[in-house]
Amino acid sequence: MRLIKENLAVIPAAKALLRERARFLVPSLLLLGAAWVKCVELRGGSGALLARSLELRLMDAFQRAAPRPYDPELPVRIIDVDDATLARVGQWPWPRDQVARLVRRLSDMGAASIAFDAVFAEPDRTSPAAWLRALPPSARSRALLDAARGLPDHDEELARAIRAAPVVLGFAMTDADNGASPPRKAGINVLGDDPASFLDDRYRGAVTNLPVLEAGAAGEGSFNFESEADQVIRCVPLLFRFRDRLVPSLAVEAVRVAQGAPSIAVKSTGSSGEGRAGGRSAVVAVRVGGCPACKAATDERGRVWVHFTRAADDPKRVIPAWQALDKGFDPERVRGKILFVGTSAAGLRDLRATPANPLAAGVELHAQVAEQLLSGGFLRRPDWAAGAELLYMLLVGALLIVFMPRLGAALCAGLAAAATAAVFVFSWEAFRRWDWMLDPLLPSLAVLLVYLSSSLINHLRVEEERRWIREQFVRYMSPELVEELARNPEKLRLGGELREMTLLFSDIRGFTGISELFNAQELTQFINRYLTPMTDILLRHGAFIDKYMGDAIMAFWNAPLDNPSHVPDALRAALEMVRTLGPLNEKWRREAESAKRPFRPIRAGIGINTGTCCVGNMGSDQRLEYSVLGDDVNLASRLEGQSKNYGVNIVIGQNTRKKVPRFAALELDLIKVKGKSVPVRIFAVLGDEELTRTEEFWSLAERNAEFLLKYRSREWDGAISLAKICRGLGKRFELDHLYDLYEARIEEWRLKAPPADWDGSFTATEK
Repeated sequence: MRLIKENLAVIPAAKALLRERARFLVPSLLLLGAAWVKCVELRGGSGALLARSLELRLMDAFQRAAPRPYDPELPVRIIDVDDATLARVGQWPWPRDQVARLVRRLSDMGAASIAFDAVFAEPDRTSPAAWLRALPPSARSRALLDAARGLPDHDEELARAIRAAPVVLGFAMTDADNGASPPRKAGINVLGDDPASFLDDRYRGAVTNLPVLEAGAAGEGSFNFESEADQVIRCVPLLFRFRDRLVPSLAVEAVRVAQGAPSIAVKSTGSSGEGRAGGRSAVVAVRVGGCPACKAATDERGRVWVHFTRAADDPKRVIPAWQALDKGFDPERVRGKILFVGTSAAGLRDLRATPANPLAAGVELHAQVAEQLLSGGFLRRPDWAAGAELLYMLLVGALLIVFMPRLGAALCAGLAAAATAAVFVFSWEAFRRWDWMLDPLLPSLAVLLVYLSSSLINHLRVEEERRWIREQFVRYMSPELVEELARNPEKLRLGGELREMTLLFSDIRGFTGISELFNAQELTQFINRYLTPMTDILLRHGAFIDKYMGDAIMAFWNAPLDNPSHVPDALRAALEMVRTLGPLNEKWRREAESAKRPFRPIRAGIGINTGTCCVGNMGSDQRLEYSVLGDDVNLASRLEGQSKNYGVNIVIGQNTRKKVPRFAALELDLIKVKGKSVPVRIFAVLGDEELTRTEEFWSLAERNAEFLLKYRSREWDGAISLAKICRGLGKRFELDHLYDLYEARIEEWRLKAPPADWDGSFTATEK
């Protein structure tokens, strides 16, 4: 040891000083870099692209985990031009007289507003005059055109319907200035600084509706969306800058028209002392009409973070358009509602990706925004969020830098993990309870970087010293042995642990006869082709393959990893194994015919049992194997053997049956397997939960239970009659062999009655 200390002392002082300072310098630089990213956000930027992307994806995960509950009482509905509507009414776009019919119908039923997620930019080519003008010029076509002048024009008909209804038309804004401009329908009252100076000024042109339609519309709103870099829509603008003025979104206009309000109020910095963290100018809130709840806090660009509902949770939101046109439609479904007319038909969908639905129709987004305008349920990122995240990052990171050399990596890892878990839990609870969006990811990544860099530097320092020591002692002892024993001393120990497990044994029936069809090499290839798909199925269902025994497989569940669903997983694996044999046999039959070789179909027997077993590394000092032992293992093996005797594919024990009462299982017998004196109930698995819900299975199960009761009560005639009924009911499940077996037993009992203490059980003499 004296020699070692002397050699360690000769490490250059400069090198030691550099290492010592690196322990503080490197993690400090990483922490400051992460803090700079957060400061960029405080000054109005969006932070580094990677950090921003990770933050958004985490918020997406929060949305999927805690979507906004859909409230069917909110007066917002979608009139959906779906595939069924097109099949009944006709292809899209419809003639304008058909659209007019829909508008009149919805208006007559009391709709509060009718907003179109579509633009009627061109004259209707299906109008009689327009259609006739498209004909080649001739005297006849001119005569037809003159005759058609008195027929109604479809655009005029739609315009009349719009004038008489609370209709909101939509338009699309473009970057290129085409000279078009949407009309002003809503007044916009600004409180504070001019919002136009804060908003994106790229919109210079617009695709607008025909003037004859715009003239009678109660409102007009933009249906533009702004997606993130990954093309996912998370924020939706409530108002836009179009050249030098503000225009509302389609959802805002639909809510305004429904209220009969003349204007929209926009609150920005500079009003009543409003300000933003960082001192930058911004839009603060948008209020629609006089509804107290219809006020939405926005980001600086007038956008709101939409809290989406889960797509499958809101079927009441959507009304197929054909139903609304049907005479038997209940008007109460649309009375007083804000209606968005759009399409989800295949090939026509305006698809948008959202955190909750990668294929959401654009009209659905408008409806969700309107719902949240009415309920006040938007997500919010508080002004103080970035500052709080920065403070957390600096505080925890600095504590780690200071205490890592003193407390060590293990304790600091626990502290860092606890701090990270706490901020994630708080962020999640804030999202779930208050709709706050707080970013735990970047601060936690910064803390992780500080910890990892400090740990790495400490590890490299220690490893350098250890490497030098190993170099000194390598001549005296085996480094491989020392390293292996130091890292994993438990590998030398034998033994295991007690667990509740599910065991499966599978074997090919009549394998001896099948093996006679092949030579040794062909048989090996055949077994591999059988075992490979069977193994894939077992592994896919979470099994641990214990061993192969020729054509047999032994597998188990719930070890080495916990698996709470080990029993249903085992049964589903067994059912899939049986189903897979069908196409495999067909494939092997064709191969046998091509090779002019006899073919014998493969049938496998499967035994499954559940019980407490000992599992772990077992064997000898020379060789260990991870395996399982126990009485229930032996019973599972015996049940596999009984599958052949009873003519069924899957046999399970009574412990297994108790764990999966919803699977379609039929009681087979009360049996004493070889080597056992206590009888156990055994069951044949015929299918999963879907089969259990069928009348076919229940009829069979009830008659089979009555049959077993008659059999065990020694009522042989009644049992025989019920066996015939069960045989007919169980044709699909191939149970003839089972009832043949019982009829043969009954004939034997008729000749020689069972003893007086017979409990109805059968003693198996074969494995």
